[in-house]
Amino acid sequence: MKNIMHTLACVAALFALQGAPAHAQEVKAGDLVITQPWSRATPGGAKIAGGFLTIENKGSAPDRLISGAGDFAGKVEIHEMAMNNGVMTMRPLDKGLVIEPGKIVKLAPGGYHLMLMDLKTPLKQGDKVPLTLEFEKAGKVTLSLDVQGVGAKAPAGHDHSGMKK
Repeated sequence: MKNIMHTLACVAALFALQGAPAHAQEVKAGDLVITQPWSRATPGGAKIAGGFLTIENKGSAPDRLISGAGDFAGKVEIHEMAMNNGVMTMRPLDKGLVIEPGKIVKLAPGGYHLMLMDLKTPLKQGDKVPLTLEFEKAGKVTLSLDVQGVGAKAPAGHDHSGMKK
């Protein structure tokens, strides 16, 4: 009886943990709040990956994401993916990405994203990959991308549309 009660208590604890919300990283830089930084795991030999996150501008003036860098990648670029006349296009945003005051910009699959190029090692699910972003006004911000599964559409526990707002 004692063993059964112990087993039931362990099972109940596991179910309780599964329902617990993940504590999302939140980084503040000036008037900006950056949340949910993540990427997808990559197969061995892959040299590119995407980086995704949400940026909210709580200030009264625009700011601009102008660059990114990380020791795990040779280069980090800000890209836009869009559908134009039924054709998917992707291009770097050479002048960066403006975050207007009072607005939220989501970098997500199918829209704005960070292109992580020349990966030095594969990204593995469960890893936290350090990344530095540079903003025109807020300056440099260091955060970690939470690496999700290969086919993840959003960070664990979140459901986001990939299209830009």
